[in-house]
Amino acid sequence: MKIIPVACLEDNYAYLIVDESTKSAAAVDPVEPEKVLAAAAEVGVRIDCVLTTHHHCAVPKIFPNPTLRDQSPTTRKDHAGGNEKLAQSVPGIKVYGGSLDNVKGCTDQVENGTKLSLGKDIEILCLHTPCHTKGHISYYVTSKEEEDPAVFTGDTLYTVKNLKFILTVEPENEKVKQKLEWAQKQREANQPTIPSTIGEEFETNTFMRVDLPEIQAKFGAKSPVEALREVRKTKDNWKG
Repeated sequence: MKIIPVACLEDNYAYLIVDESTKSAAAVDPVEPEKVLAAAAEVGVRIDCVLTTHHHCAVPKIFPNPTLRDQSPTTRKDHAGGNEKLAQSVPGIKVYGGSLDNVKGCTDQVENGTKLSLGKDIEILCLHTPCHTKGHISYYVTSKEEEDPAVFTGDTLYTVKNLKFILTVEPENEKVKQKLEWAQKQREANQPTIPSTIGEEFETNTFMRVDLPEIQAKFGAKSPVEALREVRKTKDNWKG
Protein backbone atom coordinates (compact mmCIF):
# COMPACT_ATOMS: atom_id res chain seq x y z
CA MET A 1 0.00 0.00 0.00
CA LYS A 2 1.26 3.43 -0.95
CA ILE A 3 -0.31 6.67 0.31
CA ILE A 4 0.22 9.91 -1.60
CA PRO A 5 -0.91 13.19 0.04
CA VAL A 6 -2.14 15.95 -2.28
CA ALA A 7 -2.27 19.45 -0.77
CA CYS A 8 -5.62 21.13 -1.45
CA LEU A 9 -7.21 24.48 -0.63
CA GLU A 10 -5.49 26.43 2.14
CA ASP A 11 -5.14 23.78 4.82
CA ASN A 12 -6.48 20.44 3.62
CA TYR A 13 -5.22 17.28 1.96
CA ALA A 14 -6.66 14.82 -0.48
CA TYR A 15 -5.00 11.40 -0.69
CA LEU A 16 -4.37 8.64 -3.15
CA ILE A 17 -4.39 5.15 -1.66
CA VAL A 18 -2.57 2.89 -4.10
CA ASP A 19 -2.65 -0.89 -4.38
CA GLU A 20 0.84 -1.28 -5.79
CA SER A 21 0.34 -4.71 -7.33
CA THR A 22 -2.54 -3.57 -9.57
CA LYS A 23 -1.95 0.21 -9.77
CA SER A 24 -5.53 0.71 -8.63
CA ALA A 25 -6.12 3.81 -6.50
CA ALA A 26 -8.79 5.35 -4.30
CA ALA A 27 -9.01 9.14 -4.03
CA VAL A 28 -9.89 10.39 -0.56
CA ASP A 29 -11.71 13.74 -0.50
CA PRO A 30 -10.54 14.98 -3.95
CA VAL A 31 -11.75 18.55 -3.37
CA GLU A 32 -9.45 19.82 -6.15
CA PRO A 33 -9.79 17.02 -8.73
CA GLU A 34 -7.28 18.47 -11.19
CA LYS A 35 -4.51 18.16 -8.62
CA VAL A 36 -5.55 14.64 -7.68
CA LEU A 37 -5.72 13.49 -11.31
CA ALA A 38 -2.30 15.03 -11.96
CA ALA A 39 -0.83 13.22 -8.95
CA ALA A 40 -2.30 9.93 -10.18
CA ALA A 41 -0.89 10.45 -13.65
CA GLU A 42 2.53 11.30 -12.25
CA VAL A 43 2.83 7.94 -10.49
CA GLY A 44 1.04 5.95 -13.19
CA VAL A 45 -2.07 4.79 -11.33
CA ARG A 46 -5.76 4.80 -12.20
CA ILE A 47 -8.40 6.13 -9.84
CA ASP A 48 -11.12 3.50 -9.43
CA CYS A 49 -13.13 5.02 -6.58
CA VAL A 50 -13.61 8.03 -4.32
CA LEU A 51 -13.84 7.83 -0.53
CA THR A 52 -15.66 10.87 0.86
CA THR A 53 -15.35 11.54 4.57
CA HIS A 54 -18.04 14.21 4.82
CA HIS A 55 -20.07 16.92 3.17
CA HIS A 56 -21.10 20.39 4.32
CA CYS A 57 -24.51 21.73 3.35
CA ALA A 58 -24.79 24.66 0.97
CA VAL A 59 -24.60 28.06 2.64
CA PRO A 60 -26.14 31.24 1.25
CA LYS A 61 -24.19 34.28 0.19
CA ILE A 62 -25.13 37.28 2.33
CA PHE A 63 -24.97 40.72 0.78
CA PRO A 64 -25.52 43.96 2.73
CA ASN A 65 -26.69 45.74 -0.44
CA PRO A 66 -30.19 44.52 -1.39
CA THR A 67 -29.76 45.74 -4.97
CA LEU A 68 -27.16 43.05 -5.64
CA ARG A 69 -28.74 40.34 -7.76
CA ASP A 70 -26.64 37.34 -6.82
CA GLN A 71 -28.56 35.98 -3.85
CA SER A 72 -28.34 32.32 -4.87
CA PRO A 73 -26.90 29.68 -2.50
CA THR A 74 -23.34 28.60 -3.05
CA THR A 75 -21.75 25.34 -2.04
CA ARG A 76 -18.98 25.67 0.50
CA LYS A 77 -15.63 24.34 -0.70
CA ASP A 78 -15.53 21.15 1.31
CA HIS A 79 -14.29 17.60 1.07
CA ALA A 80 -17.07 16.50 -1.28
CA GLY A 81 -16.72 19.55 -3.50
CA GLY A 82 -14.72 17.83 -6.26
CA ASN A 83 -16.65 14.58 -6.54
CA GLU A 84 -18.86 15.47 -9.49
CA LYS A 85 -16.05 17.02 -11.51
CA LEU A 86 -13.79 14.02 -10.90
CA ALA A 87 -16.60 11.69 -11.98
CA GLN A 88 -16.86 13.61 -15.24
CA SER A 89 -13.17 12.91 -15.88
CA VAL A 90 -13.43 9.23 -14.86
CA PRO A 91 -16.74 7.90 -16.23
CA GLY A 92 -18.27 5.08 -14.21
CA ILE A 93 -16.18 5.73 -11.10
CA LYS A 94 -17.74 4.75 -7.78
CA VAL A 95 -18.10 7.55 -5.25
CA TYR A 96 -18.59 6.37 -1.66
CA GLY A 97 -20.01 8.53 1.10
CA GLY A 98 -21.88 8.31 4.38
CA SER A 99 -25.63 7.71 4.19
CA LEU A 100 -26.38 10.56 6.62
CA ASP A 101 -24.38 13.31 4.92
CA ASN A 102 -26.08 13.62 1.51
CA VAL A 103 -22.66 13.56 -0.17
CA LYS A 104 -22.46 15.30 -3.53
CA GLY A 105 -21.93 12.93 -6.44
CA CYS A 106 -22.31 9.84 -4.25
CA THR A 107 -23.06 6.62 -6.16
CA ASP A 108 -22.75 4.19 -3.23
CA GLN A 109 -23.70 5.02 0.36
CA VAL A 110 -21.81 3.41 3.23
CA GLU A 111 -22.66 2.77 6.87
CA ASN A 112 -20.65 2.00 9.97
CA GLY A 113 -19.07 -1.40 9.32
CA THR A 114 -19.32 -1.36 5.52
CA LYS A 115 -16.34 -3.17 3.99
CA LEU A 116 -14.76 -2.28 0.65
CA SER A 117 -11.85 -3.64 -1.37
CA LEU A 118 -9.27 -1.92 -3.55
CA GLY A 119 -7.14 -3.80 -6.05
CA LYS A 120 -5.64 -7.09 -4.89
CA ASP A 121 -4.44 -6.42 -1.35
CA ILE A 122 -6.28 -3.47 0.21
CA GLU A 123 -9.30 -3.74 2.49
CA ILE A 124 -11.25 -0.69 3.69
CA LEU A 125 -13.50 -0.57 6.76
CA CYS A 126 -15.96 2.32 6.98
CA LEU A 127 -16.43 3.81 10.45
CA HIS A 128 -19.19 6.26 11.36
CA THR A 129 -17.44 9.01 13.36
CA PRO A 130 -19.95 11.82 13.94
CA CYS A 131 -18.78 15.10 15.47
CA HIS A 132 -17.52 17.32 12.67
CA THR A 133 -20.67 16.41 10.73
CA LYS A 134 -23.57 14.13 11.60
CA GLY A 135 -22.65 11.54 8.99
CA HIS A 136 -18.86 11.77 8.98
CA ILE A 137 -17.14 8.57 7.83
CA SER A 138 -13.54 7.58 8.59
CA TYR A 139 -11.87 4.89 6.50
CA TYR A 140 -9.63 2.31 8.18
CA VAL A 141 -7.35 0.83 5.53
CA THR A 142 -5.28 -2.34 5.78
CA SER A 143 -3.08 -4.18 3.31
CA LYS A 144 -0.46 -6.91 3.64
CA GLU A 145 0.38 -8.08 7.16
CA GLU A 146 3.81 -6.46 7.19
CA GLU A 147 2.40 -3.02 6.30
CA ASP A 148 1.07 -0.55 8.84
CA PRO A 149 -2.67 0.23 8.65
CA ALA A 150 -3.90 3.79 8.12
CA VAL A 151 -7.07 5.69 8.95
CA PHE A 152 -8.38 8.62 6.93
CA THR A 153 -10.33 10.95 9.17
CA GLY A 154 -11.15 13.99 7.04
CA ASP A 155 -11.82 16.94 9.35
CA THR A 156 -12.35 14.83 12.47
CA LEU A 157 -8.62 15.33 13.26
CA TYR A 158 -6.85 18.61 12.31
CA THR A 159 -3.28 20.02 12.46
CA VAL A 160 -2.12 23.68 12.62
CA LYS A 161 -5.44 25.46 13.12
CA ASN A 162 -6.62 22.88 15.60
CA LEU A 163 -3.37 23.03 17.55
CA LYS A 164 -3.75 26.80 17.88
CA PHE A 165 -7.25 26.24 19.23
CA ILE A 166 -6.08 23.49 21.58
CA LEU A 167 -3.55 25.88 23.12
CA THR A 168 -6.39 28.19 24.12
CA VAL A 169 -7.97 25.25 25.95
CA GLU A 170 -4.80 23.56 27.25
CA PRO A 171 -2.16 26.33 27.46
CA GLU A 172 -0.11 24.17 29.85
CA ASN A 173 0.20 21.25 27.38
CA GLU A 174 3.87 21.14 26.31
CA LYS A 175 3.20 18.40 23.75
CA VAL A 176 0.79 20.72 21.95
CA LYS A 177 3.33 23.55 21.93
CA GLN A 178 5.99 21.26 20.49
CA LYS A 179 3.73 19.85 17.79
CA LEU A 180 2.46 23.29 16.78
CA GLU A 181 6.03 24.56 16.42
CA TRP A 182 6.88 21.53 14.29
CA ALA A 183 3.73 21.88 12.17
CA GLN A 184 4.37 25.57 11.50
CA LYS A 185 7.92 24.81 10.36
CA GLN A 186 6.57 22.10 8.08
CA ARG A 187 4.09 24.53 6.52
CA GLU A 188 6.80 27.18 6.05
CA ALA A 189 8.91 24.59 4.24
CA ASN A 190 5.90 23.56 2.12
CA GLN A 191 5.99 20.11 3.69
CA PRO A 192 2.97 18.08 4.87
CA THR A 193 1.90 18.09 8.51
CA ILE A 194 0.55 14.56 8.19
CA PRO A 195 0.44 11.72 8.98
CA SER A 196 -0.22 11.67 12.69
CA THR A 197 -0.73 8.69 14.98
CA ILE A 198 -3.59 7.90 17.34
CA GLY A 199 -1.03 8.03 20.16
CA GLU A 200 -0.04 11.60 19.22
CA GLU A 201 -3.68 12.64 19.05
CA PHE A 202 -4.31 11.32 22.55
CA GLU A 203 -1.51 13.61 23.74
CA THR A 204 -2.26 16.74 21.71
CA ASN A 205 -5.92 16.81 20.68
CA THR A 206 -8.50 17.87 23.24
CA PHE A 207 -11.24 16.24 21.18
CA MET A 208 -9.50 12.91 21.87
CA ARG A 209 -8.90 13.66 25.56
CA VAL A 210 -12.44 14.28 26.79
CA ASP A 211 -12.34 11.14 28.96
CA LEU A 212 -9.74 12.81 31.21
CA PRO A 213 -11.13 14.36 34.43
CA GLU A 214 -8.98 17.47 34.02
CA ILE A 215 -10.43 18.15 30.55
CA GLN A 216 -13.99 17.60 31.76
CA ALA A 217 -13.31 19.99 34.65
CA LYS A 218 -12.22 22.74 32.24
CA PHE A 219 -15.69 22.67 30.69
CA GLY A 220 -17.73 21.91 33.78
CA ALA A 221 -18.67 18.58 32.23
CA LYS A 222 -19.58 15.36 34.00
CA SER A 223 -19.02 12.89 31.16
CA PRO A 224 -16.88 12.49 28.01
CA VAL A 225 -19.92 13.07 25.80
CA GLU A 226 -20.81 16.28 27.60
CA ALA A 227 -17.19 17.45 27.42
CA LEU A 228 -16.99 16.68 23.71
CA ARG A 229 -20.14 18.70 23.11
CA GLU A 230 -18.65 21.67 24.96
CA VAL A 231 -15.29 21.42 23.15
CA ARG A 232 -17.11 21.33 19.81
CA LYS A 233 -19.24 24.32 20.76
CA THR A 234 -16.17 26.26 21.88
CA LYS A 235 -14.33 25.45 18.65
CA ASP A 236 -17.34 26.52 16.57
CA ASN A 237 -17.27 29.94 18.24
CA TRP A 238 -13.49 30.31 18.12
CA LYS A 239 -12.32 33.15 15.90
CA GLY A 240 -8.71 32.02 15.45
